[in-house]
Amino acid sequence: MTWTTRPRSEFGALRAITAGQGPVVVLIHGVGLQADAWNAQIDALSDRFRIIAVDMPGHGQSPLGADDMVLQDFTDCVVAGFDGPALVIGHSMGAMIALDMAIRHPDMVRGVAALNAIFERDGAAALAVKARANSLDGAKVADPTDTLERWFGDTASAERNACDHWLRHADPKGYRSAYTVFAQENGPAADDLATVSCPALFMTGQEEPNSTPEMSEKMAALAPKGRARIIEAAAHMMPMTHAAQVNTALEEFAQEVWS
Repeated sequence: MTWTTRPRSEFGALRAITAGQGPVVVLIHGVGLQADAWNAQIDALSDRFRIIAVDMPGHGQSPLGADDMVLQDFTDCVVAGFDGPALVIGHSMGAMIALDMAIRHPDMVRGVAALNAIFERDGAAALAVKARANSLDGAKVADPTDTLERWFGDTASAERNACDHWLRHADPKGYRSAYTVFAQENGPAADDLATVSCPALFMTGQEEPNSTPEMSEKMAALAPKGRARIIEAAAHMMPMTHAAQVNTALEEFAQEVWS
């Protein structure tokens, strides 16, 4: 897979990669990345669906907006870009946004897929992510070495190189804004998940240490139409590193949602 930068279109106040025709599928990436992180999914899904892969506020080619955004602000920026309904797929913080959209804007969401989503972090994990957020000053790019180690271990790959490039060229203010929200949030409330009436897929990697399989399984049990899928031998960046398995699961889910 070549992780090239694709052209963007306007998407409300944001920018997005668009491809294909058919029922709408919205893709939302995680902190420090950009819409091109979904290249493998865009290629796999765009022959049957209208793909909108969004640059989150302050990421890629999208402007940040306010410095003090909360999760709902990120969600509302995405909601403002289309009329719905859509299958909404998010990865990491993008999964937070996708689930928030399903909870607060159910008329816009035909189905939701939360990839590598966090839910009720334990005390040590919560302290660690908040410490990382507090270390960001918004003035200079954060050293991505530790982040890449968490995502890829010691393995060299084109996917690691692409993420290294995106992280090193991220807007420092945009990165801090999004990471602060990511650190402060602890996943959707259990009572809110119980209100998600659309089909909901919770998918993560078998070797994911932070957005663990147990988290996905708990959320799937709480959502009325939830189901969990665990990708064998995968970790946090599974949409890139295990694209074939992830794409198969998403293609099956999209066909179900839009049948």
